[in-house]
Amino acid sequence: MFARIKDDINMVFEQDPAARSSLEVFLTYSGLHAVWWHLVAHWFFNRKMYFIARAISQISRFFSGIEIHPGAKIGKRLFIDHGMGIVIGETCTIGNNVTIYQGVTLGGTGKENGKRHPDIGDNVLIAAGAKVLGNIQIGNNVNIGANSVVLKCVPDFSTVVGIPGHIVKQNGVKVGKSFEHTNLPDPIYEKLKELERHIEATKKGEIVDDYII
Repeated sequence: MFARIKDDINMVFEQDPAARSSLEVFLTYSGLHAVWWHLVAHWFFNRKMYFIARAISQISRFFSGIEIHPGAKIGKRLFIDHGMGIVIGETCTIGNNVTIYQGVTLGGTGKENGKRHPDIGDNVLIAAGAKVLGNIQIGNNVNIGANSVVLKCVPDFSTVVGIPGHIVKQNGVKVGKSFEHTNLPDPIYEKLKELERHIEATKKGEIVDDYII
């Protein structure tokens, strides 16, 4: 446990230029506190002491604003930056060297039983507000853009943005039209504009293809 704490503190210095001292990181970084409390809760969960496990996770949630179900499996060097509002579901697994920003949900899509949360590979970055939902696999070295909603599996070395999430870069090569994380596509707006163009064309008596919403 102490080796894990030391490794996590060193990891913060590697990723956060705002970190000034080991004492500051140890006492004030709520993302680390949430991960450490999860290790304790997960220990009780694995021994079927479910009430104690959930109580610990809820106490951690109260103080950190980060909800990690005690059943979730988390690898080494998980960096939760500005973690308020993060939710990680019971059957979720997270690999090593993963970075998660505020408002991220690793959740389910309904009331399924069994495996219902995503598996996150190694060296993955999940930007602020992203939602990764369902029993899907996110490969290694994947970047998920801010506010994206990912509902399908993502292969290794990919960048995903949008609602629903789609791959815009794979193995360093752009796939289709690319978007900046601050300029994500709005499919509802695009569909409304398409419908508006169809109506205007119809009013003018222009011949247009059948339109299906």
